[in-house]
Amino acid sequence: MSLGKEYLSTVIKRLKYYKELGEKTFEQLEEKDFHLLPTSESNSIAVIVQHLSGNMLSRFTNFLTEDGEKEWRQRDDEFEIHDFSKQQIIDIWNKGWECCFDALESLTENDLLTIIYIRKEPLTVVDAINRQLAHYPYHIGQIIYIGRMIKNKDWKNLSIPKGQSSQYNSGNQLKDPARKY
Repeated sequence: MSLGKEYLSTVIKRLKYYKELGEKTFEQLEEKDFHLLPTSESNSIAVIVQHLSGNMLSRFTNFLTEDGEKEWRQRDDEFEIHDFSKQQIIDIWNKGWECCFDALESLTENDLLTIIYIRKEPLTVVDAINRQLAHYPYHIGQIIYIGRMIKNKDWKNLSIPKGQSSQYNSGNQLKDPARKY
């Protein structure tokens, strides 16, 4: 496999992993949990999802041919509190990810050094992808942290549980086929 194909494959794999972490957090939460504001200056999980989806739709719609900051994007509204149900929030989440993966899966290694624009800033496709690969896990980490605070002792770990690194590294952990450490 060429370096370009390997890069695209691993980017998609990593983003799918982070999407899955977000979804495993959602599974543990009740509808009201999506709207909890940890502090007056914080964002709720619902707001973070709105922002991620809005960003994905803007960045990856016509990825190679239009500026990644679309005129139709309502970024400020992404940070407003809406009374969406859990299912609506998940639908918003999935809409953004579908756009992101459709664009990434359509790329070829010949596209990687193409210059695209985000807010009129020229970037290679590789740099634009790396920008998003840093941005999305940042926000998914926020989602997980808020979810973990909400669930507290009832939180189901998404990676190696605290105090079990040695057991995991020795290969003596209980295998959960759904868990990818």
